[in-house]
Amino acid sequence: MGSQKTGGGVAAGGAPGVLRMALELRAPLELGAALAAYPFINAAPRGDGHPVLVFPGLAAGDLSTLPIRRFLSGRGFDVHAWEQGLNFGPRPGVLEACMDKVRQLHAGGARKVSLVGWSLGGVYAREIAKLLPDDVRCVITLGTPFTDTPKSTNAWRVYQLLAGEKEIDAARFAALRITPAMPTTSIYSRSDGVVAWQCSVEQETAYSENIEVHASHLGMGANPTALYAIADRLAQPEGSWRRFDEAAQSSLRKLLFREPRRKPLPLSLFGLY
Repeated sequence: MGSQKTGGGVAAGGAPGVLRMALELRAPLELGAALAAYPFINAAPRGDGHPVLVFPGLAAGDLSTLPIRRFLSGRGFDVHAWEQGLNFGPRPGVLEACMDKVRQLHAGGARKVSLVGWSLGGVYAREIAKLLPDDVRCVITLGTPFTDTPKSTNAWRVYQLLAGEKEIDAARFAALRITPAMPTTSIYSRSDGVVAWQCSVEQETAYSENIEVHASHLGMGANPTALYAIADRLAQPEGSWRRFDEAAQSSLRKLLFREPRRKPLPLSLFGLY
């Protein structure tokens, strides 16, 4: 677990610096780490077959979430891509189409839907959960900026360009801080080179939490510790959710996360960096 204190060389209200941006070049290694760690993370808790909808980050599409979806499918979840092309922000009809898909998945199997969102995709997941509380089981985000200001990311100008927004609505952004009413997990990294990690720290309650991993922003969706954490959170029985630091500790989780409320092991464990 990560703490909520500001630190790690990133000032509150500022985007990650040049060094952390340069560290994003390690993203391809995280896919290699996931492959090397597969025998370990494949022992993550199995799911109960409930539907999971995965949202990609800014300017990314379903191809980017393939490692997450394949891993979760292998763990017994009914995993679905968002199928809205590249994520260029809240274009007309996109949010409505996503909401329709959540309703259809819920109605189709009478099972509530878990939402997993990477970066901007996590904003979709959180907001859809707030709009459809009766259809959503839990929310998991990876490197998602939902606090502080839009300028605390190195992607805000790209977002403005792709979304066609000259100015970001401050009131709308402030509303993102509101935590969904169902179990919510924010996975973040202090070495994120795109989003200042403080922007991804949730106010922790009995039904909300933060899990810190060692990952780049661009590689978080293939990071083995992040993948394990996602599966672990999704595998909990509906109505019996427990925070990551309170749930039973398996030997694998003790290996990947030395202490539940402390830092996880770096990927150097797998000889990659």
